[in-house]
Amino acid sequence: MTVAVVADRPRRHALVGLIFLACAIAYTDRVNLAVASVAMREQFGWSQTDKGIVLASFFVGYLLCMFVAGVLSARFGGHRVLGWSVIIWSVFTLLTPPAAMLSMPALIAVRIGMGMGEAAMFPAAYELFGRWVPVIERTRATSSLFTGIPIGTVLGLSGSGWLVGHFGWSAAFYVFGAIGFMWAFWWFHDIRNDPATDERVSPAERALLPAPAPNAAASSSVGYRKLLLNAPVMGILAAHFAGTWNLYVLLSWLPSYFRDVQGLSVANSGLYSAAPWIVMAVGINVGAAISDRWIARGVDVTVVRKRVQCAGLCATAVMLFLLQAAHSPEIALTLLCVATAAGGIGLSGFPAGVLDIAPRHSGIVYAFSNIFATLPGIVGVVVTGWLVDVTGTYTAAFVLAAAISLGGALGFLLLFDSTRTVD
Repeated sequence: MTVAVVADRPRRHALVGLIFLACAIAYTDRVNLAVASVAMREQFGWSQTDKGIVLASFFVGYLLCMFVAGVLSARFGGHRVLGWSVIIWSVFTLLTPPAAMLSMPALIAVRIGMGMGEAAMFPAAYELFGRWVPVIERTRATSSLFTGIPIGTVLGLSGSGWLVGHFGWSAAFYVFGAIGFMWAFWWFHDIRNDPATDERVSPAERALLPAPAPNAAASSSVGYRKLLLNAPVMGILAAHFAGTWNLYVLLSWLPSYFRDVQGLSVANSGLYSAAPWIVMAVGINVGAAISDRWIARGVDVTVVRKRVQCAGLCATAVMLFLLQAAHSPEIALTLLCVATAAGGIGLSGFPAGVLDIAPRHSGIVYAFSNIFATLPGIVGVVVTGWLVDVTGTYTAAFVLAAAISLGGALGFLLLFDSTRTVD
């Protein structure tokens, strides 16, 4: 009986579930350095600026390969690209400890390589969503994908804190790097690129799925200028940039903030840093439920996307501005939890909006947006380290993040329109 139930389960749910796990693995591998670097800084004598450069080097590779990843996903299919992406970044995760022992340039090179591997994560996922996800499930699918960010962050921060405390900083990279290979085996064994090639897709499920995605020639015939340079995409870009500025700065600097400002131990700073991301996971799914309910009641999709996106960014800005007055770990944690919950709610805005305006070319559109949204991973993380070194506090960094959040909300409000499809 159990086997029959599993066999009848929609295949798109298995695909979305494994993509969620891939995103979670990606973020465990991203943030383990944020925790381990506290101990690494003490061992290797890094300044805060040195640490910021190491943390930011990941995003150099990520940025360089982002659009290429979108094009490759469109040409070869998201299934193959995502599977090999996980393998590549897992290899570089395992190489991080020996590279750190060798030299700073070697460590930076490995982190760049890891970023190149992870660049395909979101474009490949969106390309697969375009094939596998019904229109009425777009918010749920993108919310599932983005839930992997806080879940992976929680596992990475808390797990790395425990591993660093008990086995040394290198253990965080060896343990989490190995997990990627187990995921890749499962992925290639169980998932297909196209519903048409998966005999386990039932006729009832097949009737719900989108029309077949275009091949590479059809994608290129649309024209990148028409596809990418328009007002809705610019609105998505503004919200995406603001959201990732907050995300990357907090991912990279929360452990150090709780250690340096609030006086916590390495292990406890990892645990405190994990709590806001648990709340963010809840916020993402609350935002998806609210959005789906409004849309089911007939509220215009553009209005729904703008409500959740702008409310999320504005609330995040307020909490980050208030953080400068936090004089205890408990107050700081509360403000950060509200900020990340609001950011999670906002992720029912622009991510689903990509599928609204470009359902057949969402991988390329997301890759284009993510190029600009990756700049905070380089500029924002380094600028945060520089501001901390210059001012001796995190106040200026958090105020800057709040201002960028407000700008992103305004851009999305003025420019996004889900009815203006670009493909």
